[in-house]
This record gives sequence, C-alpha cells and structure tokens, in this order.
Amino acid sequence: MAETLKRINKFLSEVGYCSRREADKLIQAGRVTINGVVPEMGTKITPNDVVEVDGKEIKSNTESFVYLAFNKPIGIVCTTDTAVEKNNIIDFINYPKRIFPIGRLDKPSEGLILLTDDGDIVNKILRASNNHEKEYIVTVDKPISQTFLERMRGGIPLEDLNKVTKKCIVEKRSTYEFKIILTQGLNRQIRRMCEYLNYEVQTLKRVRIMNIKLDIPVGEYRELTKIEFAQLNELLENSTKVYKENKNKSH
Repeated sequence: MAETLKRINKFLSEVGYCSRREADKLIQAGRVTINGVVPEMGTKITPNDVVEVDGKEIKSNTESFVYLAFNKPIGIVCTTDTAVEKNNIIDFINYPKRIFPIGRLDKPSEGLILLTDDGDIVNKILRASNNHEKEYIVTVDKPISQTFLERMRGGIPLEDLNKVTKKCIVEKRSTYEFKIILTQGLNRQIRRMCEYLNYEVQTLKRVRIMNIKLDIPVGEYRELTKIEFAQLNELLENSTKVYKENKNKSH
C-alpha cells in the first residue's frame, strides 16, 4: 500500500504550526528542512519524514485542538514570527501549545481575535471569509453625520484596490461613536473608509466574530465553549456550501 503524501505547507498548517501562507514564507527563507534537507516549494512528505523548523522537529498533533478567544490589547501585532516582531501575539499570550491567530487585527486596534492550532478550521474561515460577520465599535474625531452613515453603509471606493467596499450595517451609538458590521476583511478597511470621508478613527474595537462575542477583559483569553464551537462549525459548513455554489455559477 502506497504511503500518503502531503505537501509540506499543508502539513505545517494541519499540525497547528502556522498557516499555509506563512509556511510558504518559512520554506522560501530556508528555515524548513525535511530529513535535514531544505525542500523546494510544494515538496510532499510521508508520515516517516522528519520535518524541522529552525532546527526543531515538528510532530503531528494527536491531541485535541485548542480554540481560544482573546481580547487583543492595542500595540500587539498578530504575527506568529516571534523572531521578527517583539510585541507579537504569541509571546504575549505565552500559551503552552503552538497556536496562531485566525486572520488579523491591526496593531492600533483592540478586541476579539480567535487563535487555534487547528489548521483546517483556519483554512475554512479564511476561504469563505466573505460570508462571516465581524462587528466593531469605532470612535472618530468629529460628530457623526447622517451623510457619513449613509456613505459608509453604501460602500466606499478604495482606489489602490480598484474596488468599492461591500454594503454593510452602520449604526450611530453616540455623537462620536458608531457600530459597524462587515462581511469583508480588507486591510485597514474601517480606517480607510473613514479617511475617505475625512474622519479619523480614534479607537477601534472588534466585539464579535460570527457567533463569538467579546466578553473578557483586555489582554485575557478563554477557550470557546462547546456550544460556541458547534455553532461556529455550523456557520462554516453553510459558508462552504455557499462558497461552492457561487464558484460553480461563475463560469
């Protein structure tokens, strides 16, 4: 019987070391070896191969996966590369197992971010991310007008990306504060939307990702409850179906 072959980036993702994209960067940088040899991109491995990153062996994770909700403080960077970034999320949490963030939250922003060692769920969330609600509370530098709310809801052009942001829910909470629910995850999206309308973001906090709500103090984390995880999987299953249907239609 032939041995099961698996791409090296998929292996590093599935064992919870890092995302596939970050694995590719590590491979390009020559920091990954298979049986002592630096591999080419896309190299496949067998269960008997010895995989090392920076000289440390990476083994298959046979234990149960970890799923954390973390309230990220301002100034912490969402990267797993602890060698490069001093104020990184991994060192800050200092969790006993190797985990990595799902997606990102800008350095000057705070609030909810999920972390896990389950590469499969990361890929599912990132692949169908345009169907997932993320809720933010934002304060700006001047009074919020009705025009501002309507423009934000309708979509803002981001010229460098040559696209208009998707329609979204925006509600005024007070003179300088609003709530926004996005189903998109463009880089610095809310800040850039506000800048386009000549508003400057003062504070930005993410308070919800899909069914997971922020309910812990800044700088602390908790494990997802069984109910939260079951609901999350259900939402992901539905998202995957929608993603596949849309993909089949676009021909």
